[in-house]
Amino acid sequence: MDTALLVSRLLDVIERDIAPVTRAGVARGNKLFGAAILRKSDLSVVVAETNNEIENPLWHGEMHAIKRFFELPTDRRPDVKDCLFLATHEPCSLCLSGITWSGFDNFYYLFSHEDSRDAFAIPYDIQILKAVYAVPDPGKDSVPPDRPLYNRTNRYWASHNIVQMIASLDRDNREALLGRFDDLNGLYGDLSATYQKGKGAKGIPLA
Repeated sequence: MDTALLVSRLLDVIERDIAPVTRAGVARGNKLFGAAILRKSDLSVVVAETNNEIENPLWHGEMHAIKRFFELPTDRRPDVKDCLFLATHEPCSLCLSGITWSGFDNFYYLFSHEDSRDAFAIPYDIQILKAVYAVPDPGKDSVPPDRPLYNRTNRYWASHNIVQMIASLDRDNREALLGRFDDLNGLYGDLSATYQKGKGAKGIPLA
C-alpha cells in the first residue's frame, strides 16, 4: 500500500478507534497508552484497546489489546502474521516482549519513548530499558549514552515510526499528515493533562 494512504489509515484508527476508549480509560485513572490490531489485507480493526492498569499493572495498552485479541473466538481471529500492530506510543520492554511472544511480525507507533518521557511525563520506558537491559561492554562501568535502546528491526519483527514515515513523503502529503499529527498531539496532550492531575490515586505501581 502507498505509504501516505497507510499512514492516513493508521491516524484514522488512532483518532476514531483508540482515542475514544483511551479517553474513557484516562477518566478512570489509567495512563493514555493505547493499541489496535488490524488486518493487513484491508486495514480493518480487529481490536482497539487502551491501558487498564487500575485492573492489572500488566494491562498496558498493547498488552490489553493482545489479551482481547486472543479472547476472540478462533473463527473471528485472524492469524497474527496477517495482522498489523498499531501502538499510540512506542512499546515499553513489557509490550515489546508481549508483541514478540504473541508472534506479530511488525508494529507501528506514533509517539516515541522520548515523547512519553518529555511530552507526557512518563519516563519509565526509557528508565527500565536502560536500568534492566542495557549491559555495559566488558570492562566498562556504563553503557554508551547513544546506544539504541533495542533492535528496531530483528528476526522477530520490524518496527515503524509513523512520524518518520511522514517525514519521508512528498511535500503535499507530508504537510497534510503533519497537520493531522498536530491534532492528535493536542488530543493526547489533553489526555495527559487529565491523567497527570489524578495519577497516583488508583494504586498503579509506576504512576
